[in-house]
Amino acid sequence: MNNYFDNKVIWITGASSGIGEALVQQLTVNSNAKLILSSRKEEQLYDVAEKAGISAERYAVVPLDLIDYKKMPDMAAQAIEKFGKVDILINNAGLSQRSLAIDTDIEVDKRLMDVDFIGTVALTKAILPYMVKNYGGQIAVVSSLMGIFGAPMRSGYAAAKHALHGFFDSLRAELYQDNIFVTIICPGFIQTNISINAVTGNGLQQGTMDDATMNGMPVDVFARKMLKAIEQRKNQKAIGGKEVMAVYLKRFFPGLLAKVVRRAKVV
Repeated sequence: MNNYFDNKVIWITGASSGIGEALVQQLTVNSNAKLILSSRKEEQLYDVAEKAGISAERYAVVPLDLIDYKKMPDMAAQAIEKFGKVDILINNAGLSQRSLAIDTDIEVDKRLMDVDFIGTVALTKAILPYMVKNYGGQIAVVSSLMGIFGAPMRSGYAAAKHALHGFFDSLRAELYQDNIFVTIICPGFIQTNISINAVTGNGLQQGTMDDATMNGMPVDVFARKMLKAIEQRKNQKAIGGKEVMAVYLKRFFPGLLAKVVRRAKVV
């Protein structure tokens, strides 16, 4: 990591664990960036900062819940108040799914869309006026390989992630003249608690770790690769193991991908 992140204010959602926590650790060690940490779990955000060893003057905490999308303008104002600006917003918070479509209550589908799409879009829209005023900034959004192709047990999740791609691809074109860049990150299987926290058909947490997630890319390795993609201002970057090859199958051999996905172990 070069000095791209030095002297920047970086707002990370979902910072209390997993990818968000790993980003905090990497940025603390390898840059002098100021960090704004957000998630629903305020106490854990302070624990993450302490564990990373970030000094008190270099970070601030702004608790938020993406499902409360109408509060996002207030959240953005609070974030701006902390350090006077936000140079990079990393939309990392989200919710996954482990259930067949036929067994999934429609309210679960709505919750996935509200958290993974509507909340993320609302927060992004809330911070954009500040970036436009400063004539510069970057929006990074953690999507998923499920934002590029669908797989069993992920119907609502894949739908929300596909929606993110449509919105942020459009936003990238709209903001080019404002010197604001958009990077979409598409993780494969990463060693986090995403499967433990994933919702099932009735809305309850799965509560168990998937084998594929357990054997995925270490989260610190992923965080380094993600930050490199942000630094390079990539439009989109898929990061993971051999599952990333499915992106190329989707583009060049969609019929083959359909067969592979039907047989693949996705949990």
